[in-house]
Amino acid sequence: MNIITQTADGSNTLYNETIGEHYHSKHGALQESKHVFIEAGLKFASSDRKEVSVLEVGFGTGLNFILSMEYCEKNAIQLTYTSIEAFPLDLATIQQTGYAAYVPIDIWESFNTYYNEALKQPQQITAHSRLEIPHTTLAAYHTEHKFDVLYYDAFSVQHQPEMWTDEIISHACSFLKPGGTFVTYAITGKLKRAVKANGFTIEKLPGAPGKREMLRAIKEL
Repeated sequence: MNIITQTADGSNTLYNETIGEHYHSKHGALQESKHVFIEAGLKFASSDRKEVSVLEVGFGTGLNFILSMEYCEKNAIQLTYTSIEAFPLDLATIQQTGYAAYVPIDIWESFNTYYNEALKQPQQITAHSRLEIPHTTLAAYHTEHKFDVLYYDAFSVQHQPEMWTDEIISHACSFLKPGGTFVTYAITGKLKRAVKANGFTIEKLPGAPGKREMLRAIKEL
């Protein structure tokens, strides 16, 4: 069962009783998403570009997607967004998050209109944004497509250790193009070594509220 919970910045998240963890940081769901995935990931990777492809591990509530869509719409960037989700939430639960307050109403309504169909096949959400949510696990996911940005937003290693093994990190990294950007809220010595072993240059960045540091890595050419 998922329980709506308010975080420190006033935005909501969900507490997953099965996993035993919140979907976003309790120090601020909105702040974390903007800091880690939009500012350090999408904005960095799409500078001076007119199109960008994102692979997300863990669609969850859709917060990272709607913020990405807003950024790309505002900057006339074509966004192709693929988000792997083994346990998709129902639309009614997502609507209870209150995230409609954080993006223009047309973006929120378009997302709501196409969400269920995006679980089945790719959907053109707006003129600039395309969404696909493969209903599968990361381990089982395969595609020939290579992406510009990887949002690694799985539950933490304490609650979902199978998502942070060297093997699964290597599998995720294989989907990035040369020059592609890997971002995640987490940073540990083990994670840095795993990403670096796949041909990435590691960066330690200031973390979102509640986290001292986060990881960004660039796939070498």
